[in-house]
Amino acid sequence: MESSPKHLGIAGLVLLLAVIASHEANAAGECPRSTPDNEAMKLMPCASAAQDPNAAVSSSCCKQVQKIGQNPKCLCAVLLSNMAKAAGVKPEIAVTIPKRCNLANRPVGYKCGAYTMP
Repeated sequence: MESSPKHLGIAGLVLLLAVIASHEANAAGECPRSTPDNEAMKLMPCASAAQDPNAAVSSSCCKQVQKIGQNPKCLCAVLLSNMAKAAGVKPEIAVTIPKRCNLANRPVGYKCGAYTMP
């Protein structure tokens, strides 16, 4: 049975759409309007605080953590994202940022992978 180039093109398109839909479905479960990697970009002001527990946490960092932290599942996904890893974020330190920001509504005790939010 021979496949025409047209059928191969359609099969490829269907496969591509399935991969995109699967990726978006996973992202939608964590961060409703974005992907964890895209949200991680918003936490660039937190870079040094996410690598050094003694580094000062800037007000711009705390504002972003407060926004993203309204959805603890999203915040966790962001802290463990590929983008965060590539930026040198240390998850065991990053999970301390909401507490270091003195956020009253932080997700205390929330399990974030192998880490627990203090």
